[in-house]
Amino acid sequence: MMTFNPSFKLLALPLLLILSACSSLPEELKSDNPQLVTEYETWKSDKTGDYSVRLGGVIAKVTNLENSTRVEVVNLPISKSGKPDINQEPDGRFIGYIQGFADPVKLSEGRLITLLGEGIEPENGKVGEFDYSFPVMKVEGFYLWRIEETVRMHDVDSYMYPCRSLYCRDIRYGTRQGKVIQEVK
Repeated sequence: MMTFNPSFKLLALPLLLILSACSSLPEELKSDNPQLVTEYETWKSDKTGDYSVRLGGVIAKVTNLENSTRVEVVNLPISKSGKPDINQEPDGRFIGYIQGFADPVKLSEGRLITLLGEGIEPENGKVGEFDYSFPVMKVEGFYLWRIEETVRMHDVDSYMYPCRSLYCRDIRYGTRQGKVIQEVK
C-alpha cells in the first residue's frame, strides 16, 4: 500500500483546486447521451439518429410564441467547455425552441449563447429575402455567456527623458500603445 508524505497532500490539494477551477462545462450544458454532436455541419448533414446536440453562437432573433420561445442563432464553433469561439467565422444558422416563456431582454440580439437539445425536423424560413433551411432543436438547456474586455497598455517612453526619480510615472512624453483583449466568460 502506498503512503503519501503529509507535505505532498498539502501541495496536492491547492493544485487540485486550481485545476478544477479551469474552464469546465456548465451544468445546463451537460448531457448523458454518449452520441453528442457539437459540430454544426455534422448535425446539418445527419438527419437520423438518437443523439443530443450542443451548439452555440450569437443570438440573431428571439420570438415569443404561445407555449415556447423561438431563438435564431448564428452558429459559431464551440470549445470543449461550450464557449462560442468569437475568433472564428460563423458557418450557418439554426433555431432552438425553448419550452415556455424566455424574456427577450435576457436573450437579446447579439448575446452569446450555447444550447443543448434534441434535433427535430428542419424548418424553412428567410434570412432577409433569402430562403433558408434552418436545422432545429428542442432545447433542454442553455447558457448565456458574456465577453470581458481587458486593455493592456504598453507605455513607450521618450528616450530623451529617462526616469531618475520616484515620480517619473507621472511624466510621460512618448506615445502610448495598447491592445484590447476579448475573452468569453
